[in-house]
Amino acid sequence: MKGVVVLGAGFTGHRVVRLLKAKGIHVVWTNRDGRDGGVPFNMALGNLACLDRLISPGAHVLISIPTLRTTTGLSDLTPALADKLKELHPARVVYLSTTGVYGDARFVDEHTTPAPRTEREQLRAWAEAAVQNGPWSSLVLRPAAIYGPGRGIHAAMQAGQFQLSPDPNNFVSRIHVDDLATIVGAALSSNLEGAYPVADKEPCTSLEAAQFCATLLGISLPATAPIAELGETRRADRRVDGSAIGTLLKTQLRYPSYRTGFPASLAAEDLERSIS
Repeated sequence: MKGVVVLGAGFTGHRVVRLLKAKGIHVVWTNRDGRDGGVPFNMALGNLACLDRLISPGAHVLISIPTLRTTTGLSDLTPALADKLKELHPARVVYLSTTGVYGDARFVDEHTTPAPRTEREQLRAWAEAAVQNGPWSSLVLRPAAIYGPGRGIHAAMQAGQFQLSPDPNNFVSRIHVDDLATIVGAALSSNLEGAYPVADKEPCTSLEAAQFCATLLGISLPATAPIAELGETRRADRRVDGSAIGTLLKTQLRYPSYRTGFPASLAAEDLERSIS
């Protein structure tokens, strides 16, 4: 790769940066406040001109910028970003979307057609189209629920911020952030095109995950909340088969199940606290 630009070095993007740098790949990255060596870049402000000095022709670009909530509602500025990228001529663009674009689909694999229902899901679908219609090689990755150190049901339960659904038997698929970073790194250096879901090998119900974490943490199960009080993503009932992308990119999951991923996340949190 000639060079990589990570737009949105947040929870996932920052790990992609670390992975690429460890491999000796030249990478620059953006975030909202310029922390950790990133270039300040806030899509909500529309300051696209700053990308002129970051993205050179032939670069490989990761877009890891979520749907934004602005004063006028939800917004996804990826189409505007795609228009800007046409001026800068990257060779490859990888976009991190979400399995939310599958809408009500309860079983998802690489053949499932997106069917967005909500405004947030439709914005993601439009963003995918903007990336895929550009004059570059592109790949869309649709991760299931991303978790890892400090993020996920285990972290929410530790903080007392997780509530069970009134129907806790809805299925949830997940992907550990380090496994997602590995897949993204491979995606950036590949020629694979299209759109693929990303998930580990063991979907489970919300109740099963909560019971596992409660035992792991030595705490009681959280209370149940009315469905209207749960976030949009908590209401889904979806099992995701993400095996195709791993096969095509020749990657292996380090955490194929929440049963290994949650304990590893807690161990990483303990290690970070011990050295801070």
